[in-house]
Amino acid sequence: MADLPLEISVTDAARAMSAEDAPLLLDCRAPDEHATSRIAGAILIPMQDLPARIGELAGHEPRRIIVHCHHGMRSLRVATWLRERGFGSAQSMAGGIDAWSDGVDPSVPRY
Repeated sequence: MADLPLEISVTDAARAMSAEDAPLLLDCRAPDEHATSRIAGAILIPMQDLPARIGELAGHEPRRIIVHCHHGMRSLRVATWLRERGFGSAQSMAGGIDAWSDGVDPSVPRY
């Protein structure tokens, strides 16, 4: 999975998540945002907590990780940060959960 682009579209993310070797889906939003709207199967580690909780991702370094937030800005920062720490297949879901709700799963509430 070397040389994956830093950003991935919501449609490509959905396709990847339905594959046999599905990526880890990481939600980097705040707990209140996660309570309002979430993508099934996502692991919540808020961006500000990630440095202290990076150990929870140990062993996933070679795995594709798709990070999402509300609109894609925090997830872009988190994916870059993860890549700098050895998670070379980390990607940011462009447009975030808002784009996911609009383009993949309209049952996920928009806020």
